[in-house]
Amino acid sequence: MKPTQSDVNAQDTDGLEGTGFDALVDKALSRRSLLKGGMAAGMLGFFSLSPMAQAVAAAMEPSRLMGFKAIKASTDDAIVLPAGYRSSILMSWGDPVLPGAPEFDHTGGNSAADQALQFGDNTDGMSLFHFRKADGSLDMDRAMLAVNNEYTNGEHMLQHGEVKTAEDVAKLQAAHGVTIVEVCRTSGNAWEYVKNSAYNRRLHANSEFMLTGPAAGHELMKTAADSSGTKVLGTINNCANGRTPWGTYLTCEENFNGYFGAPSDEAVPAQQKQYYGIKAAEDRYRWWQHDARFDVSQTPNEPNRFGWVVEIDPFDTASTPMKRTALGRVKHENADVLVNKDGHVVVYMGDDERGEHIYKFVSKNKYAEGQDAVNRSLLEDGTLFVAQFAGGDGKEHAGTGRWIELTFGKNGLTPENGFNSQAEVLIHTRQAAKQVEATTMDRPEWISHNPNNGQVFCTLTNNKNRGKKDDQPLNAANPRAENHYGQIIRWEAKDGDHTADTFDWDLYLLAGNPRVHEGSLYAGSDAINADNMFNSPDGLGFDSDGRLWILTDGDDSNAGDFAGMGNNQMLCGDPASGEIRRFMVGPVGAEVTGLTFSDDYKTMFVGIQHPTGGFPDYRDGGKPRSSIVMVTREDGGVIGA
Repeated sequence: MKPTQSDVNAQDTDGLEGTGFDALVDKALSRRSLLKGGMAAGMLGFFSLSPMAQAVAAAMEPSRLMGFKAIKASTDDAIVLPAGYRSSILMSWGDPVLPGAPEFDHTGGNSAADQALQFGDNTDGMSLFHFRKADGSLDMDRAMLAVNNEYTNGEHMLQHGEVKTAEDVAKLQAAHGVTIVEVCRTSGNAWEYVKNSAYNRRLHANSEFMLTGPAAGHELMKTAADSSGTKVLGTINNCANGRTPWGTYLTCEENFNGYFGAPSDEAVPAQQKQYYGIKAAEDRYRWWQHDARFDVSQTPNEPNRFGWVVEIDPFDTASTPMKRTALGRVKHENADVLVNKDGHVVVYMGDDERGEHIYKFVSKNKYAEGQDAVNRSLLEDGTLFVAQFAGGDGKEHAGTGRWIELTFGKNGLTPENGFNSQAEVLIHTRQAAKQVEATTMDRPEWISHNPNNGQVFCTLTNNKNRGKKDDQPLNAANPRAENHYGQIIRWEAKDGDHTADTFDWDLYLLAGNPRVHEGSLYAGSDAINADNMFNSPDGLGFDSDGRLWILTDGDDSNAGDFAGMGNNQMLCGDPASGEIRRFMVGPVGAEVTGLTFSDDYKTMFVGIQHPTGGFPDYRDGGKPRSSIVMVTREDGGVIGA
């Protein structure tokens, strides 16, 4: 039996393919030219291109933002944190949420009906929304927590380990979606969730959602069960998230294709197969074998009703969540929302698949301070863009880029090329992005903007196809063949205007292994060393002081190219100095994902997804359970400071 403690204190110790842009990146791009001196040399070239006014001297000094001592890599089946920090469990898969819910059954005996009342599986993106007091001020001790439940592990959830019946499918469907719970602060900045709160809610694969925006009601959205093309049952594969200034939660549908199948390859619509990866005889979830809604030979339009950003009111249990089709249909990772200086709302989004793209949405109407009821329609109408990156003047690690509008009738999005309306552009967003020759990226995942200067960062997790497939050649933003370490790209809008068509960009860092690949581009950028190395940056988020939190979902074998990296982890970066410090290491087999804070930044909430050891119960015969972990400081201070 494993120890029951949940934390262990650390010991001291472009050019672009076919785009018309100039300057193709040299395949022999040297590591020395990239981000030298933790961004110092790179900043000289990059920041001369744009108004990113930061002192290069700051890059030569230790970070003043980070007040903790970096920890070592770990392979322990435990949460590891710096000295002075503690973790505790808020909730785990199967914990009761709604009235009548039973406790979690480690034997797998909970039914589908039970699971619909319990916390879902595989926690991912999440956001905390504080209640307001009668005087309008924030209640710092009471909040709603909205959490994504991305997918399920049938080998743990089902007593026989795999899908065999319609009841099995119903149970897996009930563990997907979003869990919304009331939480209250207890002592020492820890929180507990309120069982049976009237505000608690479970949204899953059979809950009702409404389609809004240009694609709502289109013929491609209609099914026999919904002749209006506006009502959808379910949200699935909810990966990361976003939150709006008007107090709503955004959940993002990612790998929806894995739930659909058909008896034969001929039954799969060609567009769904080519651009979204739907295939016959899907055998991971097997929903299509027991639920006709997911059999594309019977319901060929059903996949078009997934792959959207969904807006949810976390306080109103009677409200119907809205699938916002104006933001495009891709395998969404997260949605980073900001209000531009002119009042338009901008949403940055990544499409998490090898060789896919980065998007930007600009609202048609403007944000109205204090008018939340009006603001809640802002994501229904606007313009979608896709990014194209180019290297600049021989500075291969930096350059310029432009946003290409994805509007019917423009940039080749015409009937001659297979697009007959704006609805079709949005339903077939990936096809549209390729039509306008957007830059193929190394799995664009989380995007987050720095609240202090507006710079935008995006994790590019990895891409085994880079340099091997014709549509994914090396380019300035993705310079490594068979990229298995990943990188983080950042950009700044022209003149600080996020609605502008152009931007400047550079690579904030290249992840890598300097022990295995010393002197090579695969060692990573100079900010990466043997004490902070990692692979596959995935989650990403800023706190109010400008600390950048980086969460990983990569190879935790601790061998070969990944020797010395240990389990998946969370790191903290100072964008000004370039310094990176390891802050947290997760338990065996887990992805560290999902990130939100209490508004005083004294509690961090983070997800531990798909652990494979004893976490969090460490009991004989127990099942590993995805969980939300709370991180606090022993002295009650701000996390990371």
